[in-house]
Amino acid sequence: MNLETWELLSYVVTVVFLPFAIGVFLFEQRKERENEEEATWQQLSDAYIDFLEVVLANSDLKLRSHEPTPDLSDEQRERMWVVFDMLISLFERAYLLAYEPDMSAKQDRRWHSWEDYMREWCQREDFRACLPELLRGEDPDFAQYILRLVQEESSGSISRIMPA
Repeated sequence: MNLETWELLSYVVTVVFLPFAIGVFLFEQRKERENEEEATWQQLSDAYIDFLEVVLANSDLKLRSHEPTPDLSDEQRERMWVVFDMLISLFERAYLLAYEPDMSAKQDRRWHSWEDYMREWCQREDFRACLPELLRGEDPDFAQYILRLVQEESSGSISRIMPA
């Protein structure tokens, strides 16, 4: 092998294989990010299912209805407060881990399932009444986001356009 052959091979590597290797690297990085996002979404979904088990275990609080539960004892009010506190913590975690201003279509679909959960709970009058206290010390952007949802749900407006 002479110098010209080595030079030719270096050009081939530079022109063909180096861009190919960079492309493979970028593809793998994107795939890894997608896998991390999927794992995060799955962990959050599992946490919400665990939360719903707590709701089920406290069925006397009637947390799945949109109406406030009347005539609660002090102990029931305390349990309801703890359940709402758990829910706000879960929603904040979902917001911090899954929400971005400019999301891909896949991220947007995932986020809207969380937004649907939030909207559903924001329809509950006693949940809304507890929010000022529950949001104390929480992430300011999250607090602003959920308060906007409360306002939209209270007025009956929908913030996003549903597909036809």
